[in-house]
Amino acid sequence: MARRLMYLLDTNIWLERLLGQTHSEDVGRLLDTLPTEELVMTDFTLHSLGVILNRLGQRVVFVQFVQDVLIDGAVLLIGLSPMAMQWVVAVIERHGLDFDDAYQYVVAEQEDAVIVSFDADFDHTERGRRTPAQILAGP
Repeated sequence: MARRLMYLLDTNIWLERLLGQTHSEDVGRLLDTLPTEELVMTDFTLHSLGVILNRLGQRVVFVQFVQDVLIDGAVLLIGLSPMAMQWVVAVIERHGLDFDDAYQYVVAEQEDAVIVSFDADFDHTERGRRTPAQILAGP
């Protein structure tokens, strides 16, 4: 049986929707289009969303998000082991990425997932990235 194509949604994708930013509608359409079983979120993203939404006083939004996406939904939550940190550092050195981007990149490599992000820093890596609009437009 063929393996499903997986999509790793970067932190900025989730924030775009949660905060109703410029590309929120594109993100909403993407989330409506892709089966949740094809979506990956890193534990780094989950914790970052918790920090950001807490700072914005939106703790209820965070709890509801976790319920909808991870408990009721089927989005795959992935973390990296301590052994994988050397891989993260190697990606930082090879591509000049920040730690958070390198963490996302390594999980995408591990899961063979397409990186979905508004962050152009991924553009100069082997995996690259796609925006929600690009995915919605098709191959």
